[in-house]
Amino acid sequence: MELPQSTVEKVTSEQSQILLPKTLNEDVVNMLNDAIGQEYIAHYYYRHASNWCAGVGYVKAAAYFAGEAASELEHAEGLQKYLVDWNATPHIPAIKFSGKFDGLIDVVNKAYDMEFDLGTKYNELSVKAFTAHLPTFDFLQKYRTIQTESIAEYSDLLNAAQLIDVSSKLDLLHYEERYF
Repeated sequence: MELPQSTVEKVTSEQSQILLPKTLNEDVVNMLNDAIGQEYIAHYYYRHASNWCAGVGYVKAAAYFAGEAASELEHAEGLQKYLVDWNATPHIPAIKFSGKFDGLIDVVNKAYDMEFDLGTKYNELSVKAFTAHLPTFDFLQKYRTIQTESIAEYSDLLNAAQLIDVSSKLDLLHYEERYF
């Protein structure tokens, strides 16, 4: 059945009055997409760390890093949801990750560096977002807090590692048992 001509004109007329939703500016979208990539890199890092720890017998550390991997994935998903909510399409980058660990302390050292770098990047992103789009600045508060807490947590792990002989397997097992 064909619609009467007047109905078609009315629908077209109403459609032409629909506003297109606003989106974030391109710089903010690019910065958030970069943050998504960093969160996926962290996810892969922790997934790899968990697998490595499980493979060498650090069961508690493996579980701890599996939890960290899941958290990083949640962070990436939160950033993606924010972009979608602002009518922007997130870009999920291809991540290539290959890592080698020289021991449990090496895993912790690298995790600390990664978390510290992520914290720095979220701070830099927040400074840019403050002038570009204040709601994005507000949204990033959660991520700055998460990074601050992660940096403190890994700092504690590094400080605790100062108390042991890292060449002693028994000390490393005690360290894992106590701190993971």
